[in-house]
Amino acid sequence: MRAAAVTTCGEPPVLVDRGDAAPGSDEVLIEVVTAPITPLDLLCASGTSYFGRPATPYVPGVQGVGRHENRLVWFPTTAGMRPGDGSMAERAVARRDELVALPEGVDPVLMAATGLSAVAAFGALHRTGGLQAGESVIVLGGGGVVGQAAIQLARAAGAGRVVAGARSGAAQERAREVGADVVVELDDDLDGMTARFRAAGPADLVVDPLYGVPAAAAAGALRPEGRLVNLGGSAGETSPLDSSTIRSRSLRILGYTNNALTADQRRAAIGEVAEAVRRGALTVAHESVPLDDVTAAWQRQAAGCAGGRIVLRP
Repeated sequence: MRAAAVTTCGEPPVLVDRGDAAPGSDEVLIEVVTAPITPLDLLCASGTSYFGRPATPYVPGVQGVGRHENRLVWFPTTAGMRPGDGSMAERAVARRDELVALPEGVDPVLMAATGLSAVAAFGALHRTGGLQAGESVIVLGGGGVVGQAAIQLARAAGAGRVVAGARSGAAQERAREVGADVVVELDDDLDGMTARFRAAGPADLVVDPLYGVPAAAAAGALRPEGRLVNLGGSAGETSPLDSSTIRSRSLRILGYTNNALTADQRRAAIGEVAEAVRRGALTVAHESVPLDDVTAAWQRQAAGCAGGRIVLRP
C-alpha cells in the first residue's frame, strides 16, 4: 500500500510502498478516506515534542476518517507519541473501542479538518472554561482551525460577544467569516494589543492556543475573576503575563489538553463535532490534497502558507 513515512525527524515525510500492518486482537484495519496534517503531527515528527523522539521510519497521522465494516468512522492513533503507524496511508490500524461511527451525510474531508481541533475548542470553552450564555469571549488565533471552531462554538453556546485575535490579513478574514464580532490584529507590541483588546470591551473568558505576548495582552482585557484557558504555545512557551495583572483582578489561568480526556469523553466530543459538521453549523478553512503530494503539502502546512488545514486523500 501507499503511505507517507517520516524517515528522519525534522524532515517532511515521503511517499513509500509498504505492507499492511497486522491488527492485534483489539484492533481493526481501516480503509482510510481522509487524514489531516495537524500541529501535533508536525510537532511529533520534529523530534522535539514532550513525547520524545519517535523511532523512524513511521507513518504519521494522529487521526483520520475511514471505512470499517461499511461504516464511515473517525479514528485516533498514537503515531509519533508511541511506537506504531498512523493515518496517512491507504490503510491504518486502530483500536476497535476507539472508533466513532459518523452520521450519514457528514463530509469526511471537513470532519478530518475539524476533528480533535474542534474537540479542543469545545473543551476549552466548556469543560475547562465554564462558558455561560451571555458572556464575552476572546479567541486568540482566530484564523486557525482551533480558533475558527472556538468562535462558532462560542456563538452556538450563546456568547454575548466574540472577539478574535489574528495576525495576518487572511487569518483576520477567516475569523470574520465564521462569526467573530470584532477582530483584533495581533503583533508583538504588548501595550498596543492590550489597548486594542480593551477597546473591544471587557471579556469573561480567553481561549488561548498561542500563549506568548498575545496571551498577556488578552488577559489585560479580562474582567475581575475572568478565566484564561491555555491549550497551546505557538506564539511562545513563556509569556509576559505579570503577577499584578493576575492578582489585581483575581484571574484564573487554566490549562486544557485533549490528552486528559477519557476514551468515552473523547468519543462523545467527536460525536458532537460530527453532528455540528453534518448540520453545517461548524466549518473551518481547509483544502484537500492527494496523498501522493504529501511532501509538498506537509512543507506548506508547516510553513503556515496553506489555505487552511490540509487533508490528505489516499
